[in-house]
Amino acid sequence: MPRQERGVMAADGADVVSEFLQQNRRLADWVETLRGSCESEKHWKARREFILRNMEEEQKAASGALPGLGTDRLLALSMVWANHVFLGCRYSEAVMDKVLQMGEGIKVTDAPVHTTRDMLVANKKR
Repeated sequence: MPRQERGVMAADGADVVSEFLQQNRRLADWVETLRGSCESEKHWKARREFILRNMEEEQKAASGALPGLGTDRLLALSMVWANHVFLGCRYSEAVMDKVLQMGEGIKVTDAPVHTTRDMLVANKKR
């Protein structure tokens, strides 16, 4: 699987997500409460962008369900996506399809490249 690249930049080189959060202080304050205590700045910026890009869609999908369900689901999917991108974790096909679709267009620079068990077995058979 090709590695993803991150770092959406505006034409003047500024980080679009940071600019957006500067204009939306309440949202910025709230989203910062979601950062894990052990998350590096690089991991957090990527996951924060995932959350912000998908927040509205997940809220719509959960409308009529239990309050907070959309947010809880989004945060879980953001961790799944980050674990896949940065740690090479794999999940069921349905979950992987969902998080990869949600993370489309997010660029991660210097993301690690992971070799899966399936890749190792395929190489050994050759």
